Amino acid sequence: MRRAVDLDKNNPYYMSYLGVVLARSEGKWGEAERLCDSAVRMKRNQAQLYLNLAEVYAAAGRREDAREALESGLKFARRDVRLTIAMNKLTQRRSPVFSFLSRRHPLNRQLGMLRHRTMRLFGQAS
Repeated sequence: MRRAVDLDKNNPYYMSYLGVVLARSEGKWGEAERLCDSAVRMKRNQAQLYLNLAEVYAAAGRREDAREALESGLKFARRDVRLTIAMNKLTQRRSPVFSFLSRRHPLNRQLGMLRHRTMRLFGQAS
């Protein structure tokens, strides 16, 4: 991967994926962030670059930064559903209505949907 970046230093995809590799395999968070951030600045409208930056942040335990990266991506690449899916995976879920039942239990599902609708009605849903 590093060789590909050396051959084409201005390719944002190579830079971004090298950042992900460095973060995942070597734990070099600073260098990984720098590479992914540079790639995003080169091509702001490419959703995959934001996804890679968010992955680096998430791997480093920086979930809030990952969420902000995805929000930025949604501003520039609105139509890419992958950003929305990744954002949904990062957001914290409410606890089940009945914690002694599984999240998938029909009672928890129905009451959870009712709770969500009620909170949305009163403007408290996020």
